[in-house]
Amino acid sequence: MKKYALLATSILAGPALAQSAAPDTSRDPVHGEEGRVIVVTADFVEELDILAGTSVVTGDDILRDLEPQIGDILADQPGVSATSFSPGASRPVLRGFQGERVRVLTDGIGTLDVSNTSVDHAVTIDPLVTERVEIFRGPAALLFGSQAIGGAVNALDRRIPRAVPESGYHLDAIGSYSSAYDGYSGSAAADVALGEQFVVHVDGSYRKTEDVEVGGYVLSPTLRAQQLAVAEEEREEGHLEEAEEAREFAELRGVLPNSATETYTLGAGFALINEGGSLGASVSYFDSRYGIPARPGAEHAHGEEGEEDHEEEEEGHDEHGEAPVSIDLKQYRADLRGELFTEGFLEKIKFRAGFSDYQHTEFEGDEVGTVFKTQGFETRLELVQANRNGWRGVTGFQGSTRDFAAVGAEAFVPPNVTDQYGVFTLQEFDLGRRFGLEASARFEHTDVQSDAVAIGLEEDAVITAVDRNFNAFSIAGGINYEIVPDVKLGLNLSRVERAPSAEELFSNGPHIATQAFEIGDPALDKESSLGIEAYLRGATGPARFQLAAYYSRFDNFIYETDTGLEADGLPLFQFLQSDADYYGVEAQAAYDLIDRDGLTVTIDGVADYTRAEIDGDGPAPRIPPLRVLGGIEANRDGLGARVEAEWVADQDRTASFELPTQGYTLVNASVSWRPFGARNETLLILSADNLFDVDARRHASFTKDFVPLAGRNIKLSARLSF
Repeated sequence: MKKYALLATSILAGPALAQSAAPDTSRDPVHGEEGRVIVVTADFVEELDILAGTSVVTGDDILRDLEPQIGDILADQPGVSATSFSPGASRPVLRGFQGERVRVLTDGIGTLDVSNTSVDHAVTIDPLVTERVEIFRGPAALLFGSQAIGGAVNALDRRIPRAVPESGYHLDAIGSYSSAYDGYSGSAAADVALGEQFVVHVDGSYRKTEDVEVGGYVLSPTLRAQQLAVAEEEREEGHLEEAEEAREFAELRGVLPNSATETYTLGAGFALINEGGSLGASVSYFDSRYGIPARPGAEHAHGEEGEEDHEEEEEGHDEHGEAPVSIDLKQYRADLRGELFTEGFLEKIKFRAGFSDYQHTEFEGDEVGTVFKTQGFETRLELVQANRNGWRGVTGFQGSTRDFAAVGAEAFVPPNVTDQYGVFTLQEFDLGRRFGLEASARFEHTDVQSDAVAIGLEEDAVITAVDRNFNAFSIAGGINYEIVPDVKLGLNLSRVERAPSAEELFSNGPHIATQAFEIGDPALDKESSLGIEAYLRGATGPARFQLAAYYSRFDNFIYETDTGLEADGLPLFQFLQSDADYYGVEAQAAYDLIDRDGLTVTIDGVADYTRAEIDGDGPAPRIPPLRVLGGIEANRDGLGARVEAEWVADQDRTASFELPTQGYTLVNASVSWRPFGARNETLLILSADNLFDVDARRHASFTKDFVPLAGRNIKLSARLSF
């Protein structure tokens, strides 16, 4: 298997059919031997223990778990949940962190979209053209930027080729059907060698899903009870039409209205590859339109100016408010990657850059609500040191700029520009006698400015220019000890700082997609965390395991909370700052019951728990509850089968005005077949997710009370590769 990554680490697979897109004979520390390798090998270290809690999802797992958004694909990994705002918008949640604390990357640099600015904004990564996804938890901020204070997710594709195809070409085609979405998707990619050193690549994908089928009522029990109470109150007051509308909302079941999606992508690239290094570039286009399910009771008057105008607006409000909200987004992107092999102190010099022109429009029915535009650029340079007597490392520079504007009556964030640059280093030392030491540091400067920041609500707001500058310095260190061969005990310490984002600083207005009025604070300070992480991981005989416990103490923790108030007829959410504590555990293990004569039968499990408390305000919002997942799988001669169950506890530790979430148990099953042999990439998978059609909701989701997860979903997926 080609072994590419920005970082080096031993990796534990997720509890899925853990087969790589191109099997190798190396050992996977969780799922065993041949055909299931997911060990990422880096340029500068063999195992990066400072990132002990690291996972990877490979091509087979992506194919089996295909969803419209990358967040939902990763949700069965240890310590990972998803925002699941809608089928069209879902970002990963790592150890309870989301938004500005989780960096989502493509090949090591940012996606250059606006998915981090709000949970309703889609990630511009198409799983159909993604080959592998790496998940970095813990002190990953030192390598990826302060926005990764909670971790990072890195998706890799082949748009800039990394190798010359051995046969002169390589073709892939993927097709999938999902019953719960009544959705079809497909993609195709080709790499063609033009000579011995030059490779060109083209790819394209298309996905269309209808309104998703769910396993019960659309509204959660608490929200249903509230809507039924509203219906009764409206009936008693003689408002029969409003009463019927509230009752119909409460009785919705089986299908989630306005949740359809349609996405297509195009990409092309080339690379010159030889013994001295490589140089390549690519261009791509991402186009998606998806619906935003309605929040019951969320309605507003669209900026009325006086009581008479307010009454006129209210007369037509119901008709206007019933218009479904949807988002239509487009991204044009160009990327460059270079690599130069050298001799002496430096082994390699790596360069990466990307530019994006992004726009999305939020529609109310056919009417344009707000248009979000951003142009972004990011670059990364790495100087990789050669291994000298057990000392190796990397030093680098990273810089980015983002020019953001929102235009429309509900532009909740003013135009702003964010410039950021940082320098970093990571060094690893082999101390002998089974001890290893790692140390890392990063300095980052951030400038966030806007010429039109509104301070205060509506007619009392004062418009002013704001320019905030932040210097963030982060350090981390780790020591590990090999107790016995292949079993390590380690401890990591880190102190990480993060500058507030433009959205946290400058938000002030109604946002139709989230159906909330969002208020930032231009006076926010940078936040910092002091973290400790202990881990035990390794393999012994037929068993593989990983256990990690972590704790972070935050100063000036920035969070968005429901105030219980309303503005413009919408619930008022405000960014506040306080100290906070985050701590939790993650465990993953696998055991080979049978491993002989080409047959492997493996049992495996994942468990994770996060607890978070904000000083003076109680539990942090949207923290995933205790989760346990276990499964058994068998593989022989290209045939595979797996059954797994995921149990999620109730979450009743809630923030102010946040509703509790009932727990659930999901049962999934799948069978797979490689018709051309176990080592060929061609693969057929038939799977059934949520086999018993239960009502399931992720507490990490902003919309979990009216956007449940998909019900029973029968999927047929195929990949043809040659």
